[in-house]
Amino acid sequence: MRELAPSLLVTAKTQRWTPEEVLRALVEAEITSRAASNARARLKAAAFPVVKTLEQFDLPASSIPAPTWAYLTSLEWIRAKENLALVGPAGTGKSHTLLALGHAAVEAGHKVRYFTAADLVETLYRAMADNSVGRVIETLLRNDAVIVDEVGFAPLDDTGTQLLFRFVAAAYERRSLAIASHWSFEDWGRFLPEHTTAVSILDRLLHHATVVVTSGDSYRMRESRQPRGGHPISAQRIRKG
Repeated sequence: MRELAPSLLVTAKTQRWTPEEVLRALVEAEITSRAASNARARLKAAAFPVVKTLEQFDLPASSIPAPTWAYLTSLEWIRAKENLALVGPAGTGKSHTLLALGHAAVEAGHKVRYFTAADLVETLYRAMADNSVGRVIETLLRNDAVIVDEVGFAPLDDTGTQLLFRFVAAAYERRSLAIASHWSFEDWGRFLPEHTTAVSILDRLLHHATVVVTSGDSYRMRESRQPRGGHPISAQRIRKG
């Protein structure tokens, strides 16, 4: 308002605005400026490694059906505190989808935090040093959605698995989790050493969840062969809960 007031008052005097019109213009400018500032702060706090947007996503070439995409981009699943799980081979659009949805959520006013699974577990490991795991988890769950990419990229030990379970259990029906993994759910035992804990994690993660199974060739490999485009790939959508 301070920055805009001098020039606005000149315009108001020239165009003979009423005091109410001047005040309305100043307040609207202040609200717009604060909204933009808050959006920048949310985007920084989200800690996205790169910027990916919905507009950049090539839906016809992806393995996500249009109705599923429409539901995900509506962000209703975040408002409903539901989860999202993307499962499929490397390069089939999982990370781009997570990042683009996260960016859209930030723009819509939601608080979002991005992690790779390794970074999330490492964050919780560090919190064990001063017995602050519970406090760190609660801080993370102040976000409306937490994105966990690359689940299963590296195997976890018993402690890491327990920490992951503790986080998923704390988020259950309180906040939205969005995860991506190249492992099918039946194979999660390959990177989670305790079968019972793996089942418990999946039980909470997949309840009230939209699951998208991606398939096809890697986007990156396809682009290396066909720099200007490639053929479409197929997928299936599973809705549970």
